[in-house]
Amino acid sequence: MTGTTPSIGELLAATVPMARTLGLEYLETSPERAVLRLPDQPDYHNHVGGPHAGAMFTLAESASGCIVLAAFSDQLSRAVPLAVRAEIAYRKLAMGPVTATAVLGRPAADVVAELDRGERPEFPVTVEITREDGAVTGEMTVVWTLRPNS
Repeated sequence: MTGTTPSIGELLAATVPMARTLGLEYLETSPERAVLRLPDQPDYHNHVGGPHAGAMFTLAESASGCIVLAAFSDQLSRAVPLAVRAEIAYRKLAMGPVTATAVLGRPAADVVAELDRGERPEFPVTVEITREDGAVTGEMTVVWTLRPNS
């Protein structure tokens, strides 16, 4: 991005206090995928010394929000993105830093076509949470909508 236009990570950190509070790191934010990292921080550990489930949920949901912002930034003047529902599955014990990788579950062009027809499109974003060793510790699906402004 340019010096005057904030990056997607900067935008999310500025507008979503919880993402800023957790100190999330924005490794990649593009319309194709978003990759965010939650550093290992004792203040956000659970009873076994790994990242708390709520911190991992926020990491994954934030990754989904980044890809939505990146994929639909040109639609923000006419619609607001909103999470509709989310489901997460914790697969393995997470220890240390964890990374969330989000991808759109539908082509962005299909979502925009529904918006163009005056509909309120819904679309899934899938997120995989991994440890540093590559093991998948969690999987999340967030269903988003673009709510038309008018």
